[in-house]
Amino acid sequence: MTEQDDFTKIRVGDFTVGIMGLKAALEEAVKTDFSSDRGVAEYLLKQLKAKNYIPPPAEAEYAQAFLREYKKYKGEEVEVEKYRGLEVKILGPGCPNCDKLEQMVYKVMADEGMAGNVEHVRDLREIASYGLVATPALVINGEIKVSGRLPRESQLRKWLEQAK
Repeated sequence: MTEQDDFTKIRVGDFTVGIMGLKAALEEAVKTDFSSDRGVAEYLLKQLKAKNYIPPPAEAEYAQAFLREYKKYKGEEVEVEKYRGLEVKILGPGCPNCDKLEQMVYKVMADEGMAGNVEHVRDLREIASYGLVATPALVINGEIKVSGRLPRESQLRKWLEQAK
């Protein structure tokens, strides 16, 4: 695995961030016997600060996010944090319509001054987990709004306004 392959997106508070080296750090952490969750969180924070910029005021939030990822990695039950804002996912492998839908979302959000996380999901297994057979698809705050076609910009605007 190259270092570029070890780039993982995780949720830290209200944001989705990319972390380099998370998989390798988790593999090493599993081999170590920690006496507490705090020990795991501190270990992962120390390891991952070496490869990632982590703002000092946000270190506690990052440590909690790393602990959550560690528990998921070990197969433990983890309570999923509910995002408290607008979360938009464009599902599609990167076809022209998928890319156009992504640009439409950015345009409407910029025009309306909306803040939120936008993610273009290209992984076919993750797309399939939504039970979809046609792309592009649009998911807003966990709800599938459209699949297999591009919505009109006015419809997209309405969905985003209702969701914020």
